[in-house]
Amino acid sequence: MLLPLRYYTITNRERAELEGLSVKMKRKKHTSGDDDAAVDMTPMLDIVFIMLIFFIVTTTFSSEKGLEPTRPPKSDTPPPPNSKSLSIRIDASGQIIMAGRIVDIRRVVANAQTYLANNDTDTAAIQADEDTQHGVVVSVMDQIKLAGITKISVLVKE
Repeated sequence: MLLPLRYYTITNRERAELEGLSVKMKRKKHTSGDDDAAVDMTPMLDIVFIMLIFFIVTTTFSSEKGLEPTRPPKSDTPPPPNSKSLSIRIDASGQIIMAGRIVDIRRVVANAQTYLANNDTDTAAIQADEDTQHGVVVSVMDQIKLAGITKISVLVKE
């Protein structure tokens, strides 16, 4: 058996209460979501400090190897005129020029020993072009040391 449907009428006061309740619920719903939107910065700061410590430690222990040049003190007086030294020029293409002629890297030792036999000196001056590869200059320096010259000067432009 079916029960008859009844129609209920809502008074204006009840309607206002229901609408007010729904408005309050909506506001409450929005305000609770805004409170949870804060971002915690602590983990990010921890990671930044850990990275900072890592970079400080890694850069502190790195050491570079290289040649330590010893430059003479600047003076306005020219060197004595009787001092002779072996003069070597290296051009931009890497050609080695000793005594006005082109010399192969393997012949630098022999030419330097010949120069030492004819002249009483223990110094050599290397003048390299700024576009010369560093390996060529270092190889020439090694060959001159093998020939017995102890004082090697590298001439640079200032």
